[in-house]
Amino acid sequence: MSGNIVKVSRNTENAPQSSFSTQTVAFSHYNNVSAQLPVDSKTSNIVAGGIKEQATQCLNNIKAIVESIDHVMDDVVRINVFLKDIADVAAVDEVYKTFFQNYLPTRTTVAVAALPLDGALVQMDALISNGEGTPSQEPCPLVKVAKNTDNAPQSGVSTHSVAFSHYNNVSAQLPLDPKTGQMVSGGVKEQAAQCLRNIKSVLESIDVPFDDIVKTTIYVKNLSDVDAVNEAYTTFFPDSAIARTVAYVPARSIVAASGLPMDALVQIDAVVSHGDGTPPQEVEDRHGIVIKANNTDKAPKSALHTQTVAFSHYNHIAAQLPMDAKTGAIVAGGVKEQAAQCLNNIKAIVESINHVMDDAVKINIQLKDVADLDAVNEVYTTFFKGDMPARTAIGVADIAKGALVQIDAVLSNGEGTPPA
Repeated sequence: MSGNIVKVSRNTENAPQSSFSTQTVAFSHYNNVSAQLPVDSKTSNIVAGGIKEQATQCLNNIKAIVESIDHVMDDVVRINVFLKDIADVAAVDEVYKTFFQNYLPTRTTVAVAALPLDGALVQMDALISNGEGTPSQEPCPLVKVAKNTDNAPQSGVSTHSVAFSHYNNVSAQLPLDPKTGQMVSGGVKEQAAQCLRNIKSVLESIDVPFDDIVKTTIYVKNLSDVDAVNEAYTTFFPDSAIARTVAYVPARSIVAASGLPMDALVQIDAVVSHGDGTPPQEVEDRHGIVIKANNTDKAPKSALHTQTVAFSHYNHIAAQLPMDAKTGAIVAGGVKEQAAQCLNNIKAIVESINHVMDDAVKINIQLKDVADLDAVNEVYTTFFKGDMPARTAIGVADIAKGALVQIDAVLSNGEGTPPA
């Protein structure tokens, strides 16, 4: 990683700490905040009460982290809400809106099979705009641009798209017709197509091509529906003649959800490159910073995603299963061996683009059995020499190929991307 921009990892005593993650990891114009459970940092216990009290504590923990680095909650550009029971979303929303004074960030809400602490009903992580940059940058006069369009379903708890510096984050899109506000008719294939149409409408409203997406996350109610989702997905990617020429597809993760809002079968969110920057920057040449997609034979490949997609100062790495790249089979052994293989696949991808594992700013772990997290942690720490990345871990209903674990990552990219 280049020394021109450095990664800054920080913890505060005002939020729960962990030896397996750093509360916030800043790089360039973003801070990645680890998932926060509803734990009081003074007692190390889950707060008393129900879902509203727990949601409040998660947000108070995020707020404490945000304020410890001289930011405010309105600097948050994205929140991910993980619930044990999707029926609790209305109660969460009641407290959620009280934490944001001027606007609502982009958001994804999903019910998961389990959270990393017994008794926890909710967990949240966050991404924060960081206008000051990080040392050794000079302060940068960047502004956050939040937008909605009438051509996609609107929500009272999130904004469609929030741009900052060279990225746009797009809220998770449900398979709703924006004109009626109702779920589209048909099955999961039709629902997936509607989710993607909604994302495309959001991007068209901000004059960003669909092929500027660098990462998608697909949440499915039933993992067996993935093939049907893919039938719709491949009609949207690649979207342009240029993308088709190079067979560009974004990085991707698939999460088996226990429940989705409005009882949907699928929900999709996106991270989008935004080469024009945001005001008051000068509008750049569209090709001044380019998407750089890369695959290596040393990790499992897929026609449906690229292993790593770089843009500006970040690389987004597709979810890695515990597969041996040579055989295409899940490695032998238990969850420790599988976690090691996932991380070795990520390491192979990282090293193929001349980076190291300590360039990771965020790691996301999905577990078939959340009780396996201690075993995963035994191998996890061996992959990092410096400060631990920010991290989110969840238990999921299922993982492809019967795997016990799946891991994806976001990587700092100090060199930028050619021809910057």
